Amino acid sequence: MKIYIVGSVGSGKTTLAREVAKKLQIPHFETDNFVWTRHPEGDIRNEIEVRDQLLQDAIKNENWVMEGVHIDWTDAGLQEADQIIFLDLAEAKRIQRITKRYIRQLLGIEKANYKPTFSIFCRMFQWNKYFEDQMKPRFLKKFSAYEQKVYRFQTDKEVEDWFHRLKS
Repeated sequence: MKIYIVGSVGSGKTTLAREVAKKLQIPHFETDNFVWTRHPEGDIRNEIEVRDQLLQDAIKNENWVMEGVHIDWTDAGLQEADQIIFLDLAEAKRIQRITKRYIRQLLGIEKANYKPTFSIFCRMFQWNKYFEDQMKPRFLKKFSAYEQKVYRFQTDKEVEDWFHRLKS
Protein backbone atom coordinates (compact mmCIF):
# COMPACT_ATOMS: atom_id res chain seq x y z
CA MET A 1 0.00 0.00 0.00
CA LYS A 2 1.18 3.52 -0.83
CA ILE A 3 -0.24 6.33 1.30
CA TYR A 4 0.53 10.03 0.88
CA ILE A 5 -0.40 12.34 3.77
CA VAL A 6 -0.71 16.10 3.22
CA GLY A 7 -1.42 18.82 5.75
CA SER A 8 -0.22 22.04 7.29
CA VAL A 9 2.27 22.29 10.12
CA GLY A 10 0.51 21.00 13.23
CA SER A 11 -2.06 18.95 11.32
CA GLY A 12 -0.67 15.65 12.60
CA LYS A 13 0.78 14.34 9.36
CA THR A 14 4.11 13.16 10.81
CA THR A 15 2.47 11.48 13.79
CA LEU A 16 -0.10 9.76 11.58
CA ALA A 17 2.54 8.70 9.05
CA ARG A 18 4.64 7.11 11.81
CA GLU A 19 1.61 5.27 13.19
CA VAL A 20 0.56 4.04 9.73
CA ALA A 21 4.10 2.91 8.89
CA LYS A 22 4.30 1.02 12.17
CA LYS A 23 0.87 -0.58 11.78
CA LEU A 24 1.50 -1.66 8.18
CA GLN A 25 5.23 -2.28 8.70
CA ILE A 26 6.19 -0.19 5.69
CA PRO A 27 8.76 2.59 5.16
CA HIS A 28 7.94 6.16 6.17
CA PHE A 29 9.28 9.15 4.26
CA GLU A 30 9.10 12.86 5.09
CA THR A 31 9.34 15.14 2.06
CA ASP A 32 11.20 17.64 4.27
CA ASN A 33 14.03 15.11 4.40
CA PHE A 34 14.22 15.10 0.61
CA VAL A 35 14.66 18.88 0.70
CA TRP A 36 17.13 19.02 3.59
CA THR A 37 20.21 17.10 4.66
CA ARG A 38 20.09 17.19 8.44
CA HIS A 39 23.20 18.29 10.38
CA PRO A 40 23.59 19.13 14.07
CA GLU A 41 25.09 22.50 13.07
CA GLY A 42 22.15 23.29 10.83
CA ASP A 43 20.30 21.83 7.88
CA ILE A 44 21.68 22.11 4.36
CA ARG A 45 19.28 22.42 1.44
CA ASN A 46 19.75 19.65 -1.12
CA GLU A 47 20.22 20.42 -4.77
CA ILE A 48 17.00 20.02 -6.75
CA GLU A 49 18.41 16.97 -8.54
CA VAL A 50 19.21 15.30 -5.20
CA ARG A 51 15.78 16.16 -3.79
CA ASP A 52 14.00 14.77 -6.86
CA GLN A 53 16.11 11.60 -6.88
CA LEU A 54 15.32 10.97 -3.20
CA LEU A 55 11.61 11.25 -4.04
CA GLN A 56 11.97 8.89 -7.02
CA ASP A 57 13.90 6.36 -4.91
CA ALA A 58 11.19 6.43 -2.23
CA ILE A 59 8.25 5.96 -4.58
CA LYS A 60 9.94 2.96 -6.23
CA ASN A 61 9.29 1.01 -3.03
CA GLU A 62 6.44 -1.48 -3.22
CA ASN A 63 4.82 0.03 -0.11
CA TRP A 64 5.31 3.31 1.70
CA VAL A 65 3.76 6.13 3.64
CA MET A 66 4.93 9.60 2.69
CA GLU A 67 4.04 12.89 4.28
CA GLY A 68 4.66 16.52 3.64
CA VAL A 69 3.39 19.89 2.58
CA HIS A 70 5.40 20.28 -0.62
CA ILE A 71 3.59 20.73 -3.90
CA ASP A 72 4.31 20.32 -7.61
CA TRP A 73 7.71 18.60 -7.41
CA THR A 74 6.02 15.86 -5.34
CA ASP A 75 3.33 15.09 -7.95
CA ALA A 76 4.90 11.71 -8.73
CA GLY A 77 4.17 10.67 -5.13
CA LEU A 78 0.54 11.73 -5.43
CA GLN A 79 0.22 9.84 -8.72
CA GLU A 80 1.75 6.65 -7.27
CA ALA A 81 -0.24 6.75 -4.03
CA ASP A 82 -3.13 4.35 -3.49
CA GLN A 83 -4.61 6.79 -0.99
CA ILE A 84 -4.05 10.51 -0.41
CA ILE A 85 -4.93 11.70 3.07
CA PHE A 86 -5.56 15.43 3.41
CA LEU A 87 -5.48 16.49 7.06
CA ASP A 88 -7.58 19.64 6.99
CA LEU A 89 -8.01 20.23 10.71
CA ALA A 90 -9.17 23.56 12.08
CA GLU A 91 -6.55 26.29 12.30
CA ALA A 92 -7.11 26.65 16.07
CA LYS A 93 -6.36 22.93 16.53
CA ARG A 94 -3.14 23.26 14.53
CA ILE A 95 -2.06 26.29 16.59
CA GLN A 96 -2.65 24.32 19.78
CA ARG A 97 -0.54 21.45 18.45
CA ILE A 98 2.29 23.73 17.31
CA THR A 99 2.48 25.22 20.79
CA LYS A 100 2.32 21.84 22.53
CA ARG A 101 5.00 20.43 20.20
CA TYR A 102 7.36 23.33 20.86
CA ILE A 103 7.05 22.93 24.63
CA ARG A 104 7.58 19.15 24.38
CA GLN A 105 10.65 19.68 22.17
CA LEU A 106 12.15 22.21 24.60
CA LEU A 107 11.60 19.74 27.46
CA GLY A 108 13.25 16.96 25.43
CA ILE A 109 10.06 14.89 25.42
CA GLU A 110 9.60 15.08 21.65
CA LYS A 111 12.34 14.71 19.03
CA ALA A 112 12.63 17.22 16.19
CA ASN A 113 14.45 17.06 12.84
CA TYR A 114 15.53 20.65 13.49
CA LYS A 115 16.71 22.72 16.44
CA PRO A 116 13.51 24.00 18.13
CA THR A 117 14.25 27.70 18.36
CA PHE A 118 11.80 30.45 19.22
CA SER A 119 12.34 31.81 15.70
CA ILE A 120 11.20 28.54 14.10
CA PHE A 121 8.29 28.36 16.55
CA CYS A 122 7.12 31.80 15.38
CA ARG A 123 7.62 30.88 11.72
CA MET A 124 5.39 27.84 12.17
CA PHE A 125 2.45 30.18 12.76
CA GLN A 126 3.37 32.05 9.56
CA TRP A 127 3.64 28.75 7.64
CA ASN A 128 0.29 27.68 9.06
CA LYS A 129 -1.36 30.90 7.83
CA TYR A 130 0.39 30.62 4.45
CA PHE A 131 -0.86 27.06 4.09
CA GLU A 132 -4.43 28.09 4.84
CA ASP A 133 -4.41 31.06 2.47
CA GLN A 134 -2.14 29.88 -0.35
CA MET A 135 -1.35 26.18 -0.28
CA LYS A 136 -4.70 24.69 0.69
CA PRO A 137 -6.50 26.09 -2.39
CA ARG A 138 -3.68 24.79 -4.60
CA PHE A 139 -3.84 21.33 -3.04
CA LEU A 140 -7.61 21.20 -3.34
CA LYS A 141 -7.34 22.05 -7.03
CA LYS A 142 -4.60 19.47 -7.54
CA PHE A 143 -6.59 16.81 -5.67
CA SER A 144 -9.45 17.12 -8.15
CA ALA A 145 -7.37 14.94 -10.50
CA TYR A 146 -7.26 12.22 -7.83
CA GLU A 147 -10.83 12.36 -6.46
CA GLN A 148 -11.18 8.57 -6.18
CA LYS A 149 -8.28 8.24 -3.78
CA VAL A 150 -8.37 11.48 -1.75
CA TYR A 151 -9.70 11.41 1.80
CA ARG A 152 -10.18 14.80 3.41
CA PHE A 153 -10.36 14.69 7.20
CA GLN A 154 -11.38 17.73 9.24
CA THR A 155 -11.56 16.14 12.71
CA ASP A 156 -9.39 13.85 14.79
CA LYS A 157 -12.31 11.41 14.93
CA GLU A 158 -12.36 11.07 11.13
CA VAL A 159 -8.61 10.38 11.17
CA GLU A 160 -8.98 7.82 13.97
CA ASP A 161 -11.85 6.04 12.19
CA TRP A 162 -9.83 5.80 8.96
CA PHE A 163 -6.77 4.56 10.85
CA HIS A 164 -8.77 1.84 12.61
CA ARG A 165 -10.24 0.67 9.29
CA LEU A 166 -6.79 0.56 7.71
CA LYS A 167 -5.83 -3.01 6.86
CA SER A 168 -8.73 -4.46 8.82
